[in-house]
Amino acid sequence: MGLFDGILGIFSHDLGIDLGTANTLVTVRNRGIVISEPSVVAIDARTKRVLAIGAEAKRMVGRTPANIIAIRPLRDGVISDFDVTEQMIRYFIRKVHDQYFRIPRPRVLVGIPSGVTEVEKRAVRDATMNAQARWARLIEEPLAAAIGAGLPVSEPSGSMIVDIGGGTTEVAVISLGGIVVSRSIRIGGDEMDTDIVNFARREYNLLMGERTAEEIKIAVGSAYPGANQRTVTFRGRDLLTGLPRSVEVGSEQIREALEPSVAAIVVAIKDTLEETPPELVADIMDQGIVLAGGGALLAGLDRRVAEITQMPVHVADDPLTCVVRGCGKVLEELDTLERVLVTEQFSRAPR
Repeated sequence: MGLFDGILGIFSHDLGIDLGTANTLVTVRNRGIVISEPSVVAIDARTKRVLAIGAEAKRMVGRTPANIIAIRPLRDGVISDFDVTEQMIRYFIRKVHDQYFRIPRPRVLVGIPSGVTEVEKRAVRDATMNAQARWARLIEEPLAAAIGAGLPVSEPSGSMIVDIGGGTTEVAVISLGGIVVSRSIRIGGDEMDTDIVNFARREYNLLMGERTAEEIKIAVGSAYPGANQRTVTFRGRDLLTGLPRSVEVGSEQIREALEPSVAAIVVAIKDTLEETPPELVADIMDQGIVLAGGGALLAGLDRRVAEITQMPVHVADDPLTCVVRGCGKVLEELDTLERVLVTEQFSRAPR
């Protein structure tokens, strides 16, 4: 088996996968990020056949006939549909290997939220193994994000990372290659989109889709007064007349709509700091809090967190890719960084 694995290692690539609620990113060891596509799968409701995956499926959301459904197989950072997730992972593995004309039997490292259960960890690993991986290991997303952001995670000093994804927000204090204190809340970009949908319904009796809400959040969303002074047009269906209608809305109103989710993220950061040992708090005061994930791009969020915590706050370079870049770095330096991987309850996979 060792010889066979060695042969497969020559003809396949080692992959790092950030299996996100909103987007899936894939990195190839020593080559960088090769795939960044939405975590969406379109299937035929009658035959259960997969019709499209990724960007093509995302374009179908809200625009499909009755027999085609576009679903997101991950919710709140964990698998909600095992079979569809397996097919999505298989698709991404095959797509990478088709680019380089290689046999798709890779070693795969997958990022998972820090708050998941052993059953959820097992589900991710099993889905990855069933998708033609010969080796599957897991890494907690805050650790991967911290490594990807260039924080000194192996040093005996405290580093604080806040990874705001589509389904979850992970707050963690890291020292000596491990998580000392962490918080995982099931609030992220998706919840912010829902906040905007609810705001439009409550204030204007307007029904809009989540895709439209996401576009509005990206365009004018903010977490701090004056951070993104613009107006945007709400377009949707009037719930009273049933006819299409548009309304001009200012960025201050969008900030008000996003406040519940932003406030929950800030509270999670404060709670984590309250539990952090004082020596590590002193380190964090020196080097600051680092924001990663797509939510870190929300205008003014760094200023909001800095004002509440009275600490310097930095947005990581290219925050969307921090987790997958961290996975890639661990694969490149597996001998020295293996201790950051999740210790599994099940049998150890061969190296």
